[in-house]
Amino acid sequence: MLILLGVAFVAGVITSLSPCMLPVLPLILAGSASSMDRRRPYVIIAGLVLSFTVFTLAGGALLTALGLPEDLLRDLAIAAMLVMAASLLSRRVAWLLERPLLFLTRRRPSTDGNGLVLGLSLGLVFVPCAGPVLAAVTVLSASGDVGPRIVLMTGAYAIGAAIPMLAIAIGGQRLTSGVKLLRTHAASTRMVAGALLGVGALAIAFGLDQKVTTALPAYGTTFQEKLEENSAVRKELRDLTGSGDALAAGTQVSNAPRAPEFQGLKEWQNTPDGKPLSIAGLRGRVVIVDFWTYSCINCLRTLPHLKAWDKAYRRAGLTIVGVHAPEFAFERVPSNVRSAVKRLGLPYPVALDNDFATWRAYNNDYWPAKYLIDKTGRVRYTHFGEGAYGETESWIRRLLGEKAKTRRTSVTDETPSDITTPESYLGYARLDRYAGSPVIFDKEAPYRFSTRALTQDELAYSGRWTLTPEHARAGEDARLQLRFQANDIFLVLAGEGRVQVRVDGRQVKSVAVSGLPRLYTLARFPKLKRGLLELRFSPGVEGYAFTFG
Repeated sequence: MLILLGVAFVAGVITSLSPCMLPVLPLILAGSASSMDRRRPYVIIAGLVLSFTVFTLAGGALLTALGLPEDLLRDLAIAAMLVMAASLLSRRVAWLLERPLLFLTRRRPSTDGNGLVLGLSLGLVFVPCAGPVLAAVTVLSASGDVGPRIVLMTGAYAIGAAIPMLAIAIGGQRLTSGVKLLRTHAASTRMVAGALLGVGALAIAFGLDQKVTTALPAYGTTFQEKLEENSAVRKELRDLTGSGDALAAGTQVSNAPRAPEFQGLKEWQNTPDGKPLSIAGLRGRVVIVDFWTYSCINCLRTLPHLKAWDKAYRRAGLTIVGVHAPEFAFERVPSNVRSAVKRLGLPYPVALDNDFATWRAYNNDYWPAKYLIDKTGRVRYTHFGEGAYGETESWIRRLLGEKAKTRRTSVTDETPSDITTPESYLGYARLDRYAGSPVIFDKEAPYRFSTRALTQDELAYSGRWTLTPEHARAGEDARLQLRFQANDIFLVLAGEGRVQVRVDGRQVKSVAVSGLPRLYTLARFPKLKRGLLELRFSPGVEGYAFTFG
């Protein structure tokens, strides 16, 4: 245990010096520099350590128990930072904010804002670069298995991350107090700090912090990997979690952890009398566990390969199990999944994982994802996303051994190699890159296209629409425009009616829509194309999500 505590502490130090630190660094500096009270940096960092530790261990369970949204704590933290920014910009707001918190600070009301509130908020928005140590903490916390060891390890990690932060906070405050010009213009300094804090909070709210961190080189990663992924640390982590290496750690699992048993799967299809399968019951066979969902184009492009492998290697000892984990509410309906399995011609067993129990058991994060399990029930190979079909088939043949006497399959790999427009949702819950009139929630309203030209990957509505969390329902004169780059354009549609498809003002096709939600092909081009897509909908037709190939 001492090894893990030391590693967790050092991992925290490395994290605080990595790009993950950059989004909160200006906020720490602004909060510390806004007051000459020398206790303020310590209070801010103490609040950060406290909230990060507590909510890492228990935040998810608390929200689940109360039936609250998972983003609630983060949203409250951002709101608190905006309030703190207002307190730095306004003396009146500062006074009103601090009065209820005097018992925490035991000092007279001031206009310095409250460092504890800021620290608690930063702990909720601080997103460290996760390695195996933090991954173990996350898994155990999600399962509710929080004991003294995991609390100590989380605390060690948080304290390690806090020490460089504290040094930065103290240094920033002393620099501010040492500059005569800033001392003589304290009110202006406070306002600048408040503006910086407000801008930083808004940047986190709109995800700009992620763009900054992903655009920078991941310095420190090599040392962190050497520290956290050596054999001694791995053994300690396995003892702590009671499992093997994280299944999502890479493409090839060399030390072969045991495959988790299926959990919470219902509505089994393509099994005798609909009876469930189990990993234990499949011992002696090679198994592919494929996480997928039927409206995901990335998943659909893998299905020809899975069907070919099932046909070529089932008699040799291969069993494919499709674990259907829904992305949309309509994908949770058993009859919809049954129709999709039949329409797609899937011959192998498929089960519904509506509660994501098996998804969590495998620590999975991807659609699609494949876990290849050998005859003894150990995970030997994993692959996430499309592609690598040749490598996956080589592993199938290797694990089947002499029984794999058939020739290799020959299915064309249709994984896109060009950069295309990302998946784009039409419901307001995940509406992104939207340009147009304001969105009206859950009731029919008029929309109009933007007066400016759409930039790459932006979309906009015109006419009458009803926007729900998951889809957009067309009313009178409903149109949609999207600036795309792709070879192929797909859209999940439902209802009864037609969708007229135009590209760069030219009529391409008219799509007849009928029945429950499913994926429709809107356009295909012989080579990568950039252009303006315009769709004209019959009233009542519903659109869910675009995917591009």
